[in-house]
Amino acid sequence: MIRQASSSSSPAPPAKRIKLDAPLVSPRPLNYKDGVVLAPMVRSSTLPSRLLALKYGADLVWGPETVDKAIIGCERAVDERTGVVSYHRGGNPIFTCHPIEKPYLVYQIGSSTPELAAQAASKVSQDVSGIDLNCGCPKPFSTLGGMGAALLSTPDLLCDILKAIRRAVPPEVSVSVKIRLLPKEEDTLSLVRKIVETRAVRCLTVHCRTRNMRMTEKAQVERLTSIVKLCRELDPNLAVIQNGDCTGRDVAKNVRALTGCDSVMIATAAESNLSCFREGPMADAASELIPSYARLAYFLNNGWGNSKHCLSQLKSPPSVAPAGASKSAKRQFREVLSKAKTYDGISEHIGGIDGGEEVLESVSSALATRERQLSEVHSEEILSTATDAEHPEPERPPRSPRNVAHDLFEVEGAIAPALLAV
Repeated sequence: MIRQASSSSSPAPPAKRIKLDAPLVSPRPLNYKDGVVLAPMVRSSTLPSRLLALKYGADLVWGPETVDKAIIGCERAVDERTGVVSYHRGGNPIFTCHPIEKPYLVYQIGSSTPELAAQAASKVSQDVSGIDLNCGCPKPFSTLGGMGAALLSTPDLLCDILKAIRRAVPPEVSVSVKIRLLPKEEDTLSLVRKIVETRAVRCLTVHCRTRNMRMTEKAQVERLTSIVKLCRELDPNLAVIQNGDCTGRDVAKNVRALTGCDSVMIATAAESNLSCFREGPMADAASELIPSYARLAYFLNNGWGNSKHCLSQLKSPPSVAPAGASKSAKRQFREVLSKAKTYDGISEHIGGIDGGEEVLESVSSALATRERQLSEVHSEEILSTATDAEHPEPERPPRSPRNVAHDLFEVEGAIAPALLAV
């Protein structure tokens, strides 16, 4: 693997060799449903962030958008010491990933050409479980090339790209697409219909803002309801993910109750604190997140420039800041970080830069525990199904209109607090 020149000058600690040949879990299609997932972010959903997000409970993780031409000409290399898989060109890594994240990893492509999108998807398909087409980025670097949100205005081309990706990757690799709302609801629904009717995607993510809306403007979450309804009619198996303004699992539950969507995607909140995916209080940035991120990033040879940016975003909500934590201490770290040229520049401040292998092992352990729990749930479901088949419930008499109305009232009463919270 190509080591990036901006890493620390200290020698990297020895590490156990990771066996890459055998999959860590049994191959299976991505489960896009019943989850809270990490959004694709150009600078912030790189490898260290994705791994920590998984440790803290993210059900799936999206990599940053990578333009098709950038990845097509890359060479693939595996660092036997760390296990990192790197797609690099001219000594510069374009995309990095790790085998332990593969069962949860979605690779996002930026493209405006079916042939190039297919080549890019095929290039990385052995290291990911899903390919996503970016049709939501409103930034000029994406739209000027006809990519990102520009594809919302060329639905036929958008659909051709999705079909080309589907043909290019193995059946076990899922295909999805991420879009934004169009100003008019009927236009949005027309676009969604065309996408679903391609039969090329298993998941549709909707950023509930239009192309021209700023991030400071509140997401139009309620508009997702009609999209979910249409998708259920066209393809009941298609997953719909909401994106926009979610800050954690509690909010995600409210969004799902309001819209009927299958999962919720978190971006900005995860950029600030990667533990937002877990149940309960978030982790403190100074004592936990920053040291863990820095040590993991150093061990994985993540470029210092990217790590510096991600570290600068991490912070703690007031509710989890340790007693006695001062603003001066936070300010001091920001000053140390701003002056640091390598990982060595922050090593003393965080109590040492070594220990990344232990952080990676903690990620692996968390994922292994998750897999065991999923396996147990699956076994219980099989047993329950078999029991139900042997002892079917007797048919119930028809229900009176009064009982039906009573049940509907109870459902609405349960959802009402969620609607107010959103």
